[in-house]
Amino acid sequence: MDEQLKFKPFGIAALILFIIGWGGLYYLIMQTLPYVWPRWGFFVLTMMAITSVFLPIVYFSHRRFPDDTPAEANVIVRQALWFGVYGATLAWLQLGRLVTVYVILGLAGGLIAIEYLIRLRERSRWSPPDHDDE
Repeated sequence: MDEQLKFKPFGIAALILFIIGWGGLYYLIMQTLPYVWPRWGFFVLTMMAITSVFLPIVYFSHRRFPDDTPAEANVIVRQALWFGVYGATLAWLQLGRLVTVYVILGLAGGLIAIEYLIRLRERSRWSPPDHDDE
């Protein structure tokens, strides 16, 4: 029988990331000046905050729309991290006023292509578990 991934570890991780990411962003915006280290902290906390929001969404989307090769925990975390990297990269590009529709779509397309190729490689190496019930 296929062992389904439980939500509890993802929920705990998402809650911790949520508290640190959004709480840290609130503190950073309200209490610090935009020097170098708070600015880098902003990008790290932005990535954590966005990842915390998308971790349950990615988990439930994999549960709702299962694939032939079941997604493991590292796949779910990696895909949620891609959203965090995407949001933090767009925030960083916005500092130089470089964000346009083409940059948004190009960056999203590039990250989707990277994830597709990683999943393609994982699927090619996947083999069903042996069931010796005899």
